Amino acid sequence: MTAFQTGKLNDAERHFKEVLRHQPTHVAALNLLSVLLTQLARWAEAETYIKSAIKLNPRSDATLYNYGLILKALNRPSEALECFNQALSINASVAETWNNRGTIQNDLGRYDNAVADFNKAIEIQPNYSDAFCNKGKSLAQLRHHGDALAAYDRALALRPGMAEAWLGRGNVFTALKRYDEAFAAYDKALSLKPELAEAWLGQGNAYSDLKRYDEAFTAHGRALSLRPDLAEAWLGRGNVFTALKRYDEAFAAYDKALSLKPELAEAWLGRGNAYNDLKRYDEAFTAHDRALSLRPDLAEAWLGRGNVFTALKRYDEAFAAYDKAIALKPDLTGLEGYRLHAKMYSCDWKHFDVECAHLISSVRAGKLVTEPFQFLAVPSSSDDQLQCARLWTASAPRQKPLWHGEQYDHDKIRVAYISAEFREHPVTFLIAGMFERHDKSRFDITGISIGPRDDSEVRRRLDVSFDHFIDASSFSDDRTAGLIRSSEVDILVDLTGFTADARMGIFARRPAPTQVSYLGYLGTAGADYLDYIIADKIVIPETQRDFYTEKIVFLPDSFQCTDRQRLISGRPSTRADAGLPNEGFVFCSFNASYKVTPDVFEIWMRILKQVDGSVLWVAAGSPTFERNLRNEAAARGVNADRLIFAPRVPLPEHQARIRMADLFLDTLPYNAGATASDTLWAGVPILTRIGDTFVGRMAASLLNAIKLPELITTTREAYEQIAIDLAKHPERLAKIKNKLAENLLTTPLFDTNLYTKHIEAAYTKMYERRRAGLTPDHIVVPD
Repeated sequence: MTAFQTGKLNDAERHFKEVLRHQPTHVAALNLLSVLLTQLARWAEAETYIKSAIKLNPRSDATLYNYGLILKALNRPSEALECFNQALSINASVAETWNNRGTIQNDLGRYDNAVADFNKAIEIQPNYSDAFCNKGKSLAQLRHHGDALAAYDRALALRPGMAEAWLGRGNVFTALKRYDEAFAAYDKALSLKPELAEAWLGQGNAYSDLKRYDEAFTAHGRALSLRPDLAEAWLGRGNVFTALKRYDEAFAAYDKALSLKPELAEAWLGRGNAYNDLKRYDEAFTAHDRALSLRPDLAEAWLGRGNVFTALKRYDEAFAAYDKAIALKPDLTGLEGYRLHAKMYSCDWKHFDVECAHLISSVRAGKLVTEPFQFLAVPSSSDDQLQCARLWTASAPRQKPLWHGEQYDHDKIRVAYISAEFREHPVTFLIAGMFERHDKSRFDITGISIGPRDDSEVRRRLDVSFDHFIDASSFSDDRTAGLIRSSEVDILVDLTGFTADARMGIFARRPAPTQVSYLGYLGTAGADYLDYIIADKIVIPETQRDFYTEKIVFLPDSFQCTDRQRLISGRPSTRADAGLPNEGFVFCSFNASYKVTPDVFEIWMRILKQVDGSVLWVAAGSPTFERNLRNEAAARGVNADRLIFAPRVPLPEHQARIRMADLFLDTLPYNAGATASDTLWAGVPILTRIGDTFVGRMAASLLNAIKLPELITTTREAYEQIAIDLAKHPERLAKIKNKLAENLLTTPLFDTNLYTKHIEAAYTKMYERRRAGLTPDHIVVPD
């Protein structure tokens, strides 16, 4: 396209219009006037004149090429592509046409086609620096990062002052998380072309990745000051607002981006992720679907759909979405773990051993393939789990500490508990009684909720059990951490860890002198900002200490608190009501379905075969889960009707019906935790097999605290044999049940008062060490 000198544009416009006044069919004048108006960004007028030129001479490849550029500027990529196609059908030897068609292919997400077009342009014009630069952009979209850098290098060799190539290098380095090199490249681009808004956009996106949100805002603001119509910068602002939980502003930014660029799939993705955070799942699905209608290959949108399905406990659909994402972008952060976890929820064991081994191998190789929580259920070692946690924690940017060693002078020790589950949730059912029993003469207790609330009885108990209760669910990490620091909290206790709605960024900001991991996430956080983990000598034996970055607090009985006030429904219930046969031994296992592995299920089926008339009673799940489990039973020669699925009911009713079971069969590598407490409180014995990791030793901890060590096994053979033996010898089982009944209120496990004293002793020791200027160290709380 011909360019006109800026100072003479008005004169040129008057000249061409005068020519056309006398000769309306002057093709050259129509063409040149459209070019001039394009330089003035008067696109609609330019289109009017170029269309007239084409009507007069439809076989002019130059005119079609110019019209393609106008349509591109008007954000009508499909029409632009057709113009370039027609131009190339007339004359395929023009490198500029191939190059510009490639840019349209790139904008439409057809990256392989774009690269082919750029290669054709380079074949015609080997020193075509713009084509090399554009090729780098498409290769980067294909995640061929090495080839992309090579293309940008070639462009810079041809034109060292090409700012767009430095911008491209910066974007590749950002994708590779090589942020220092990315910022250097963006700075170079801006030194060459200070008005290059996309370089500021790149910096903003890199800062956003690093969670340096103030700097991201500044960079996106600079981009928008240069180009208010840069949709991607509005998208970047929306993503930052979402990260900061400023959702109204996020939606406004996404809307602005979409008003400027309706086909920007990533803006719909951002909306979907924000809706998911707000638990507005129908709107999240709609937004993700819009994103995928625009870009079916947008792996992040498939991931987003998977996350929504997971939140809705629709695990087979979650797996399908994750499976689509992994086919498109296998190294997407956390994706492999999400996919396997969804598959485990459905008890889909195809390639189970291979996929677990691959996940473990990837973690050992230092890849961010899974969140730590999902990894706990995989047959991994404590060393593997430490590596996974360290990788995940290290992937988050370092934060400046808010507490700098100041000493607080309070009449009481200030303890704050942070949880995303201060509602009907297993952790809250366990800990509610302890909150009520804290010694308020010595401790000032705060509850900080970072999750949704409900109007349940347990939430109402929490509302009155704390000295202070704060709903921080809509607060950013910065705001929440600042509030904790200004409140001069002495001990900050995390009850969520890496589980759903986790907010580890609060703890990363070090708002309190002492920070503790407790109960919600049962493994190491791999972080230097958590000082202690609450445990006992069974869940973390001496041989396992080195696999925890936290110092360990060894409680004398069990790490797990319990609530002696929990009520069991008095509503009468029969075996028929529960779908159980009138006669026969009832084995049960109400653990979450993702804990049931092929190895465990194999043993269970062997047990059923040895105990005539017995059934296995498990928690109901999705139709896919139940179908898979029935098929697995049949494949092992067990009638699928011997599996009984218990529908979800309120906890007091569930505990009442548990009493109809004879023996609970535990899982490994992930034991029952809160479920074990529920079961023992109902008077049903638990048979467990102890493992090597924290989650594989929980049930043993509880059984030890209730003085039933005879139900702790160490081998598959012993586990299987004891289950069969107890089922075939009712008198032996009756003896254990009687012992359990006697021990319920006479042993430490369900002594909430005693447990509260032990945890307070631990807090006191932590506090005293810090006051004495000592660093955290292992603490053994005496019995």
